[in-house]
Amino acid sequence: MSALVIAVVVLVVVVLLLAAMSVRVVKQYEDGVLFRLGRVIGERHPGLRFIIPYVDVLHRISLRIVTMPIQSQGIITRDNVSVDVSAVAYFKVVDAVKSVVAIENVYSAIDQIAQTTLRKVVGQHTLDETLSETDKINLDIRAILDVTTIEWGVQVTLVELKDIQLPDTMKRAMARQAEAEREKRAKIIAAEGESMAAAALGDASDTMMAHPLALQLRNLQTLVELGVDKNTTVVFPAPLMSTIAELGSFLAREGAAAVDPQLQSPIPEPVAIANGSAGPGIR
Repeated sequence: MSALVIAVVVLVVVVLLLAAMSVRVVKQYEDGVLFRLGRVIGERHPGLRFIIPYVDVLHRISLRIVTMPIQSQGIITRDNVSVDVSAVAYFKVVDAVKSVVAIENVYSAIDQIAQTTLRKVVGQHTLDETLSETDKINLDIRAILDVTTIEWGVQVTLVELKDIQLPDTMKRAMARQAEAEREKRAKIIAAEGESMAAAALGDASDTMMAHPLALQLRNLQTLVELGVDKNTTVVFPAPLMSTIAELGSFLAREGAAAVDPQLQSPIPEPVAIANGSAGPGIR
């Protein structure tokens, strides 16, 4: 009787062990690939799945997007500049059966082909294109990767250049170029400002010549501006152009008188008035 009980217990334990070994849980973000005696039977979707122990093998493949950094690559651009470029790739498995059957290690394969593709695409561009056209380079790398990885059941969703390291000599040369460019723009802006100021001053002078009182009003405004800061300097404005003209006329008369004394204007005789009678020369 005891032997029968032991046999029953052993049988129950074996059944429980086989049941435990036959139960598999496929998570929501996974897809299962079932092999039976080495042959693919089909896919198993998320949920509780049962297999035959020692006969079936269930491979669970993650369908989530995988972030894979691409190691920095030493690349020579089309204009013979050595740069170090690193990137990051995002991909996901879209066909679980192909990702298991078509290739041994899909993650290692994508890492290697991403490095070689990065080196190939960047090497076809100049340094300026690499720095300014990163979006185009990202699309080119992704297009090349998709052609190969789609046969492995993997889709590359995004590729982004992460870092571009330049030689120190190239950094200094680019800094000098940027400085010279900014200096050129500053000089051009200053020259344009001088031209506009000169044109405005010409218009102002034409207006003042047409309206002489405008110059006097401008002089009064200047006096008001000087008086705001409690300045002790006193300024007496005078029409500058008329003063210069009068000074020129005076110098011309003095020069003519020095050459011919007769041209000098006569000095009037003194006039004496006494007791209501006029002196000589007064009638």
